[in-house]
Amino acid sequence: MQITASAERRIAAPARRVYAYIADFRQHHPSFLPPQFSDLEIESGGVGAGTVHRFRMTLGGRTTQHRVRVGEPQPGHVLIESDPARRMLTTFTVDPEPYGGCPVRIETRWYAYGVRGLLERLSAPGMLRRVYRDELELLDRYAAGLAALMPVPRHAARHGGSAGVLSRCR
Repeated sequence: MQITASAERRIAAPARRVYAYIADFRQHHPSFLPPQFSDLEIESGGVGAGTVHRFRMTLGGRTTQHRVRVGEPQPGHVLIESDPARRMLTTFTVDPEPYGGCPVRIETRWYAYGVRGLLERLSAPGMLRRVYRDELELLDRYAAGLAALMPVPRHAARHGGSAGVLSRCR
């Protein structure tokens, strides 16, 4: 049976920048992973399509090892992590909005059968949804923190800075 878990949050940063953070498994992505993820190790690549990485995930006291390959079916908009051994696919979708913000959705679909499948269907989606909500909150904070370190462009300073645009996006 197919099981799905997802969460969505509006991030107060430009979509292209947020997508770049998600796609960069060497420098950025580890910075906003919640504690349920551990032992992230890059096997090849590191940024975007073709990256292969491993990690552990702990849910409900149970830790599982994952090995995923990253793809970009719609570069700049949709990034996927596929784990064929678990018949699992996680999709990150970033949609641009006016004024620089963007909703980001994380969704995982996988298959489980028998009694295990029934138990996973009852418990895993809620636990994973909470993990993804935490990840999106951390991503929002991470993007805001990096934006605070960036200098305000001269044209923005002449027109009231970027605070007006950001306040409309929150």
